[in-house]
Parts: sequence; structure tokens; C-alpha cells
Amino acid sequence: MSTVEIRRMREKDIPATIAIRESITKKKVPKFWQHEIAIRLLESDNQCFVATFSKKVVGFIIGETKTLDFGVTKSGWLVDVGIDPNYMGQGIGKKLGKAMLRGFNSKGINRIFTAVRWDSSDLLAFFKSIGFERSEFINLERRMRK
Repeated sequence: MSTVEIRRMREKDIPATIAIRESITKKKVPKFWQHEIAIRLLESDNQCFVATFSKKVVGFIIGETKTLDFGVTKSGWLVDVGIDPNYMGQGIGKKLGKAMLRGFNSKGINRIFTAVRWDSSDLLAFFKSIGFERSEFINLERRMRK
């Protein structure tokens, strides 16, 4: 019987992560996103993982390192996470989150941030389950006229 395995993301996993993102959002992922993921894989402090079941990628998490952003010397940012809808509810996201957090911790990065819409209760619950709490930051937005 197969079990879910967590491993570092490889460039060959990018198409599967995009397919998962599209199956969740029901929207086409912009072409530049594949390039953005590939760039993140090159940085050794970044923490990008996939979950596999019977060698099939069924989930992913992308963690990025930032230096001197928002007054924080060095921090980790959970950029994206997705689980194939057919595998949701099995704790895969939590396993991926813990792997990412361990990876950041091993690099001496002890402040991890993410952003989420206030009305995304499922994501808020997920982030809380892996230890995220409200931070001292607040997101601001300025929309420009066309």
C-alpha cells in the first residue's frame, strides 16, 4: 500500500503543481508562474516541497526567503500551497507545511509569514493548524486608475 511522501520540489514537478493550482481555482495559471517557480528552486534557502502518492505529485508548497523586507532581517514566506482536490482532507497540507517550516528553521530562519484573504476560512484554518498566528503587519492596497 502506498503512502504519501514529502520531498523537495524539482523542476520536472512544476507542470504538476500548475495542474493542481488550476484544478483548485478553475482558472488558467499565467505562463510566467512556471518561470517564477523555477527561479525559486534555484535559491538554496527557499523551501519548496511536493507530496507524492504512488509517484504522482498530489500537493505542493512553495516557501521563499526574503532579506530586509518590511524591516525583518531575514524571513520566510509561504508563497503558495495546493493539494489535488482528490487528496484534500488527508493531512497532506499539514505534512507539507511542517516540512517547509523545518526547512526554514534549519537555515536559521525563524520568522515565517504568509498572506491570506480574510474570508478564506479554509486557508485560515490550515495556516492556524501549522502554527501561524496574526502578525503585527497589515496589508494595504492602492488601486490605480487605468
